[in-house]
Amino acid sequence: MNTLQITDDLDLLLAVLPDRIRASLEQSERKGNLIEVIMDLGRLPEARFTDGELVLSKHEVTPEDLRMVVERVGDFGADNRAGIERTLHRISAIRNRKGEVIGLTCRVGRAVYGAIEIIKDIVDGERSILLLGRPGVGKTTLLREAARLRSEVKRVVIVDTSNEIAGDGDIPHPAIGRSRRMQVPDPSLQHELMIEAVENHMPEVIVIDEIGRELEAVAARTIAERGVQLIGTAHGNSLDNLLMNPTLSDLVGGIESVTLSDEEARRRGTQKSVLERRAPPTFDVLIEIKDRQHMVIHHDVMQAVDAILRGRALSPEDRTVDKHGEIQITHHEVEEVEQSNFAARPRRRRGRETPAEQLIQETNGHPLTESTPEPQPVKRDTMRIYPYGVGQNRLRSAANSLNVPIQIVDNLNAADAVMTLKNYYRQQPAPILDAERRGIPVYILRSNTGAQMEQVLVDIFSIAVTPIDAFDEAMRETQEGIQRVLNGASDVILSPQSAAIRSQQHQLARAANLVSHSYGREPYRRVRIFRR
Repeated sequence: MNTLQITDDLDLLLAVLPDRIRASLEQSERKGNLIEVIMDLGRLPEARFTDGELVLSKHEVTPEDLRMVVERVGDFGADNRAGIERTLHRISAIRNRKGEVIGLTCRVGRAVYGAIEIIKDIVDGERSILLLGRPGVGKTTLLREAARLRSEVKRVVIVDTSNEIAGDGDIPHPAIGRSRRMQVPDPSLQHELMIEAVENHMPEVIVIDEIGRELEAVAARTIAERGVQLIGTAHGNSLDNLLMNPTLSDLVGGIESVTLSDEEARRRGTQKSVLERRAPPTFDVLIEIKDRQHMVIHHDVMQAVDAILRGRALSPEDRTVDKHGEIQITHHEVEEVEQSNFAARPRRRRGRETPAEQLIQETNGHPLTESTPEPQPVKRDTMRIYPYGVGQNRLRSAANSLNVPIQIVDNLNAADAVMTLKNYYRQQPAPILDAERRGIPVYILRSNTGAQMEQVLVDIFSIAVTPIDAFDEAMRETQEGIQRVLNGASDVILSPQSAAIRSQQHQLARAANLVSHSYGREPYRRVRIFRR
């Protein structure tokens, strides 16, 4: 990994501070690790470093101190942020009800050349990237470096809401390279500037910081559908957090409640009402920034979201920078069964033991004999499918959910089967007629949905559907009990069940914002559901 080069123009930030505060910082040996200076009216000024805090003066901050700083920096925008021209420093104000400044956060802005090395191979690609992390973890620094890197080979436009990416003033900071910067006059207009950037300036890459409103998420989807690469940031710790955020969940496809048919619910091992991804994600890759030297990468957001909603294990890529500056890449499996906030349904993963599958081996806590042979996984040949009028991404997602090997081909000569919609089949187009003439099987879908595709793949690969009526009955009883409590009942006690089923019953209760506890001893242990 290349040696990092850091530029912060710290002297220009210190110059706007009151003399006694500036003198204290200049004498400090830790100023190279300075993050921000806090000045609140009537309190002692503080400096925050990467390794702690420091009181900068014995005298409290006065209105004159605050007024002095405000006069020395640029104008404050509607977001109460200002800057110092041609630097990356940011000064944020806290105001009272009269609009007077009573507090300031003077944050050090640093251009860290080389910080992007840990994810450079991803940024060099053509896929849209979302950087996710808590405030202060370094999202904007990475975004600035990504803009500089992409501007060497692409037309890049930065939509700079608070002038944090390219600095204050009309001339952008050189840290963004050849990128062009559009300033946003009001944060509420960011979504309009995003669309304007695409329509007026023909960018190949759009860089956006802090996507936080629904209109911005909608604008991001519009841009992505126009074939422009997006690189943006959002607040959050993980993909799970983003799915829980109703404003931003659309960035990763969004979620919606879907009612399944009895046959489909039994095949999946779920209740009839389940959560599904609403649409393809706006961003192809999601990077969780744990800290500056540690990142977790989901290379396929669509697959990761489907795994969370289906309760399967995630296997993201984990990248860290060791003490020698070398990038270490590993893959680790993250179980979602106990942690997921979308567990309002039984977890079912093909090819692995899950609570739903444990029901085949136990009934109300009484396991079957240990001599029962464990079924061996079936080895299947790859099926080459020629889709005609069928969504390829949904087909891939359906194959992944069933863990069956398929290859999508665009040449009928290489196809083992054809998949099309009923409407297309009725029109008898040339490829369908040609396939039937050659004897290639043609599978017809009623609608272009993942559930329909999964059903066809079940038929193609002859996947056995295991009956789980006991599980369905327990889930039905749980849902009825939840409804009774929501309708006014003080509590409901369910029938005794095994540990695997009780786990799912607790999850259903949590999803309905109710409390549940288990009582009794095995095999008569049962769940009681009541209000908080």
